Amino acid sequence: MNLRNVAIIAHVDHGKTTMVDALLAQSGLFRANEATTERAMDSNDQERERGITILAKCTSVLWNGKAGETRINIIDTPGHADFGGEVERILGMVDGCVILVDAEEGVMPQTKFVLTKALKMGLRPILCINKVDRAHADPDRVLNETFDLFAALGATDEQLDFPVIYASGRSGWATMDLSQPNDNLTPLYDLIVEHVPAPAAQARVNEPFQILNVLIESDPFLGRILTGRIAAGKAIPGMAIHALDRDGKEIERGRITKVLAFRGLKRQPVDEAEAGDIVAIAGMSKATVADTLCAMEVTEALPSLPIDPPTISMTVAVNDSPLAGREGDKVQSRVIRDRLMKEAEANVAIRITQAPGSDAYEVAGRGELQLGVLIENMRREGFELSISRPRVVYQTGENGEKMEPIEDVMIDVDEEFSGIVIEKLSARKAEMTDMGPSGAGKTRIQLKCPSRSLIGYQGEFLTDTRGSGVLNRVFSHYEEHKGAIEGRLKGVLVSNSDGDTAAFALWNLEDRGVMFVGAGEKTYQGMIIGENSRWDDLDVNPIKGKQLTNVRASGKDEAVRLTPPRQMSLEQAIAYIEEDELVEVTPKNIRLRKAILNPSFRKKRQKPE
Repeated sequence: MNLRNVAIIAHVDHGKTTMVDALLAQSGLFRANEATTERAMDSNDQERERGITILAKCTSVLWNGKAGETRINIIDTPGHADFGGEVERILGMVDGCVILVDAEEGVMPQTKFVLTKALKMGLRPILCINKVDRAHADPDRVLNETFDLFAALGATDEQLDFPVIYASGRSGWATMDLSQPNDNLTPLYDLIVEHVPAPAAQARVNEPFQILNVLIESDPFLGRILTGRIAAGKAIPGMAIHALDRDGKEIERGRITKVLAFRGLKRQPVDEAEAGDIVAIAGMSKATVADTLCAMEVTEALPSLPIDPPTISMTVAVNDSPLAGREGDKVQSRVIRDRLMKEAEANVAIRITQAPGSDAYEVAGRGELQLGVLIENMRREGFELSISRPRVVYQTGENGEKMEPIEDVMIDVDEEFSGIVIEKLSARKAEMTDMGPSGAGKTRIQLKCPSRSLIGYQGEFLTDTRGSGVLNRVFSHYEEHKGAIEGRLKGVLVSNSDGDTAAFALWNLEDRGVMFVGAGEKTYQGMIIGENSRWDDLDVNPIKGKQLTNVRASGKDEAVRLTPPRQMSLEQAIAYIEEDELVEVTPKNIRLRKAILNPSFRKKRQKPE
């Protein structure tokens, strides 16, 4: 049987997972009466809630087309730059990729990021211009933009000769020529089979078994499951194998207990898998990502790709607030450490180090969203944590100078808001590289911006653009430190006592600023309960009730009506806090607090110049 391994890569929201849905549906995988879910590959809760892909996942379809019966292994990848580590790893498992570009939005930062990686590995991409049935679609402009991007990234002549197909993933059709309408995805299947080469590893089927681990997960019944593409030989259950690290040093010996092949949305045990196929193997307990599993006679490890380093870090520590331990059951430093180490093992783009002289841990990743997803997962598992403000990971240059990460930022806003966006980002040391109309009355602004100046900017950006702006960013390179950047311009309201908040007290405090808590919520000394309307921090008493006398009863005055408090998501809270503040995360609540709770010990803030 013919075999093809292909990845679907694109910027976030350009329709990868919806396209995979359509490919699965039209391959005859589902019975006519079988219930299918939308975005079937987004299997975990957070992916469904956020509407984004977080983990790369493999599926497989059988296609009977021009070239006869072919098994196509398809890998759906995340489109968000923060999860770029997933994309970098899986590109080593495939022989070709379909790069999806939105027919309206065109080439975006993440398109550039994943395309750079694919071209560097020598893959010959297929360009699929998706969503061509949208009102403002402009496929010709997008094709020209993409060709220019290929050329700018140094594509070879062979790579520049890429095939183009037009599609609508949601409607489930594709065509090689827009003047010839079509109602199915047959042209896309045939193009994948024709353009993507068969795995070169198939020629090594009679050599000793070798596979490079790319993804890792744990199963309650099978233990550790390691996924990769077989580089040589055959995988057979019961076979004795050993694991080698990158340097060829043996980590452990064991036997393959199960070989699981991808068949549609499910993994099925098989009696044998040959070189070139993507499979999951159970039976090892220590081997991890980038290790080689191989037959006992093999002593050399397969080369693994280097992964881009993390650019953002934050400190995760035990929750030591007065309300600690009331909502979560995993509160000890040791349990938090084990969970973080388990995450770092499975996710190569995250790095964990112990903070010197404390029980806290430095967690470094690609961006606020990636770290936010990790903390949200831990919170749902019953952990209580305290989290610091994200910081950028600096590097030292050749001459000892301080280097900081720079990001490519692409912003689409209505023309009327472009002035305020450029003004705010220029103050944050951003440099504009290009600006022009992007259709539908919007302006596209391209900038180079230090990563640290974007921490906490998203909320301000949405306010400035009345919620209509779209900001995309991707790590570009390191440059010399740009100097100081001003932080949050407003101070906070800090509770000076422990207890439950009183509606009367909050009503009196509303003139001072915006509240983050409602009436009847638990508060403690040092907890941040609102944003001050001025630059400095203010200690207030949110639990003071109304003084009652025998003349003035509690119901005598008009009923207190409070403005609804500002509710923050986890990412918003992490981006909002300053250096001397923490986010307290529990399974039921997200609270903001000062790192030092006692006001007497907190350093008085100096008025900014």
